[in-house]
Amino acid sequence: MKRTAEAEAAAEAQLLALIRESFVERMPFNRILGIDVLSLHHDRPELRFAMRPELVGNYVRNILHGGVISSVLDVTGGLVAFLGVQQKLRGKPLDEVLERFTRIGTIDLRVDYLRPGSGEWFIARGFPLRTGNKVAVTRMELVNDQDALIAVGTAAYTVS
Repeated sequence: MKRTAEAEAAAEAQLLALIRESFVERMPFNRILGIDVLSLHHDRPELRFAMRPELVGNYVRNILHGGVISSVLDVTGGLVAFLGVQQKLRGKPLDEVLERFTRIGTIDLRVDYLRPGSGEWFIARGFPLRTGNKVAVTRMELVNDQDALIAVGTAAYTVS
């Protein structure tokens, strides 16, 4: 029995490492955004990225482009959706879980911009609202280095 628990923990650690690698290194657009994974906790994953000149939308005010904000929130929501699927498939073979990852796609994304995206770095957090067999619904938020809420979002993702 103990071996099974140890094997399951090792498989989950391997899966989380693969998720981190996929989101940080394998997805070209995420590399452009400079996203780093801070936490892969299924109830509240966190991503971080630094302000860079390439991400500025308003050069006079030196604030993030709205497309960067929505993209980061979308990536965060997708991560939440996948982690929800991973929880539902706990104990299943790694190949089966990773195959489901390839099927996740955004159905709908809503972003509310609350204040200008100024700061030296930003953290995006995601929260699952519901993970079903076909659709996952998530809530996301983006804060700056002063913990000011920049934007919030909700999204639906296909997960089947």
